[in-house]
Amino acid sequence: MSHTVTIEPIGEQIEVEEGQTILAAALRQGVWLPFACGHGTCATCKVQVLEGDVEIGDASPFALMDVERGEGKVLACCATVESDVTIEADIDVDPDFEGCPVEDYVATVADIVDLSPSIKGVHLKLDRPMKFQAGQYINIELPGVGGPRAFSLANPPSKPDEVELHVRLVEGGAATTYIHEQLKTGDELHLSGPYGQFFVRSSQPGDLIFIAGGSGLSSPQSMVLDLLEKSDDRKIILFQGARNVAELYNRELFENLDRNHENFTYVPALNQAEEDKGWQGFHGFVHDAAKEYFGGRFAGHKAYLCGPPPMIDAAITTLMRGRLFERDIFMEKFLTAADGAEDTQRSALFKKI
Repeated sequence: MSHTVTIEPIGEQIEVEEGQTILAAALRQGVWLPFACGHGTCATCKVQVLEGDVEIGDASPFALMDVERGEGKVLACCATVESDVTIEADIDVDPDFEGCPVEDYVATVADIVDLSPSIKGVHLKLDRPMKFQAGQYINIELPGVGGPRAFSLANPPSKPDEVELHVRLVEGGAATTYIHEQLKTGDELHLSGPYGQFFVRSSQPGDLIFIAGGSGLSSPQSMVLDLLEKSDDRKIILFQGARNVAELYNRELFENLDRNHENFTYVPALNQAEEDKGWQGFHGFVHDAAKEYFGGRFAGHKAYLCGPPPMIDAAITTLMRGRLFERDIFMEKFLTAADGAEDTQRSALFKKI
C-alpha cells in the first residue's frame, strides 16, 4: 500500500510505499530534498508536516527536539507515512539540477588499479545504464560493512554503464580497508544512485575554478571531462593538491587535457615536495596555488571544491578574501571517521553545504 505525499512549496507529489521513508521515496522519484547524514542525526532533512499522519522513526533527540516533534516537524530520512500527507520543506529549486531518479544497480568489478600509494581506482560495470550529473555520488554495499558507503563518480555521464571510483585507504575504515585488501576483479556489488547536489551550474556565467585534494579529485575529474566533451567554451582551471609526486595521481591525464584544450589549465601543487627534487611545480597547499595563480583576485568565477574538510575550509577562506561569495562557491566535503564524519555542523560561512 502506498500514500501520496505533497511537497510544498514546489507542489510536487510522490508516492511513498509502506515502510519507505519520505526521503528515499523522493530521491527515487527524482525529487530532491535537502539531506546530509541520511540516518537521523544531522537535522538537514527536517520538514514540517502540514497534514496527515507521520511516524517519526528513529530520529535522534538532538536532531529533532521534543518541542519540534510537538510542532509537527520530522526528519525525512527517518519518517514514514500512515496516510496521505502534505509537508513543507526548505527547497531551493536549481534550474541546472536534472533530477535523475535514484535506482538500484548490480555492478561487476571490472578492474582495480593503484592510482597512488594510498588511493585505488575501482572500475565497475553496471547491469544497465545510470543517468547522472557529473559531480554526483553513489551509495555502495560492501560485504561485512554495516550500511552503505558513499563514493563520488569519477567517470563522465557519457559512460553511463560504467562506474569509476577513487578510494583512499582510511586507517580503521571498514569500507576502504575492504576495497583495498579484499575486493577483487569479478566480484558482484549492489549500489544505488545517483545522489547529491554537487554539479556544474551551467546556466550561471563565469569561468570555472576546480580545487581538489586527495581522492577528492574524483568529482572534479568527472566534471572537467564532461565539460570538455560538451565543448564548453568557458575557461576551466583545475588545481590538484597532494603531499608528494607519488600521491599526485592522474597527472598525465590532466597534462594531456591541458595540451589539447586551449580553455583548460592544470595546476598541480605539492605541500611536502622536499624529497621530490625534480619537482618544478608549485610548492605549498592547493589553495595557495590558486591564490598565486589569480593574484588573490577571483571575482567573476565560479568555484567547485572537493576534498577533506581542512582543504575545503582553507579554500573557502582564500576565495572569499578574493571576492567570491556563497553564490559563487560549491563544494563536496570528503568526510570519514578520521576526518570527523560525526561532525555534521554547517559551515559558519555558508547557509548551505
